[in-house]
Amino acid sequence: MADRELTYVEALNEGLREEMRRDDSVIVFGEEVAASGGVYKVTKDLLKEFGPKRVLDTPISEIAIVGAAIGAALNGLRPVAELMFFDFAGIAFDQIVTHASKMRFMSGGQVKLPLVVRTQYSLGRAYGSQHTQFLAASFMQAPGLKIVAPSTPKDAKGLIKSSIRDDDPVLFIESGALYVNRTYYGYKGPVPEEEYLIPIGKAEVKRSGDDISIVAVSRVVSEAMAAAEQLSAYGIKAEVVDLRTIMPMDYQTVLESVKRTNRLIVAEDSVKTCGVSAEVASHVCEYGFDYLEAPIIRLNSPPMPAPQSAELERRYMVTSDKIVEAARRLVV
Repeated sequence: MADRELTYVEALNEGLREEMRRDDSVIVFGEEVAASGGVYKVTKDLLKEFGPKRVLDTPISEIAIVGAAIGAALNGLRPVAELMFFDFAGIAFDQIVTHASKMRFMSGGQVKLPLVVRTQYSLGRAYGSQHTQFLAASFMQAPGLKIVAPSTPKDAKGLIKSSIRDDDPVLFIESGALYVNRTYYGYKGPVPEEEYLIPIGKAEVKRSGDDISIVAVSRVVSEAMAAAEQLSAYGIKAEVVDLRTIMPMDYQTVLESVKRTNRLIVAEDSVKTCGVSAEVASHVCEYGFDYLEAPIIRLNSPPMPAPQSAELERRYMVTSDKIVEAARRLVV
């Protein structure tokens, strides 16, 4: 496959555009996604190509946006509904968790709900406590809901296409830091010109190693890749596993990695208590305890709201330096 270099935003836009061309039932709506092309330009020029019946601006109401998406999906469309910030998904928690995730089960499979809720969290952009939360763990308690969190342009495009084609509701979480931070591994990268899909529920080993496994999610994959490079200077070969899909989680790839390396760090942006890392660590302890030669280390956001100050926010976040420090403690 021939590759081009695209940004995370460009790859998402291309994925949406391709699916809308392929299937007339795909519609896109949310706050400012049409006329302005989206606050982050992920939906840039979609209105121009597909018109106002398929690309629609909505009122500032997450309840209305997700409720409309459920109704559209039940009536044969494949809506992609955007919530501007992940924090505000809490306003639509009832629609997502109580209704969307359960309808297929409660109907005995008679109805399907092919909808995507796109959203992003802006940790790393000094947006303050109410615009930075990575709340994936809160939605892991909703069986029937799939949760996707891509870390690279290639993954973003392949997974948004797979999510749109899926017959179950998908919560598609993007990283606002990857929209804008040119220094991040996931800001820009190779994307095949030919059409491709990335399956939901499959993790990827982004870097091979045999001394320690670093399982990471979304923005933190960039930090893990940087840490792995730094660790190589100390003679430590770190393996980086990108979950890509949080639910259903690819436990097998994680266990196979830990079996090779015998050590595990789980690094991600949830608050540590009951975060995504807790689920990964618990599963490895339950099913791969004999592989471990050292305690598992979880690196997360601390149990406090994110600070507004950019400098304090950097101290709050999981960074490559924190991963390197943890890895050097484990590999002795």
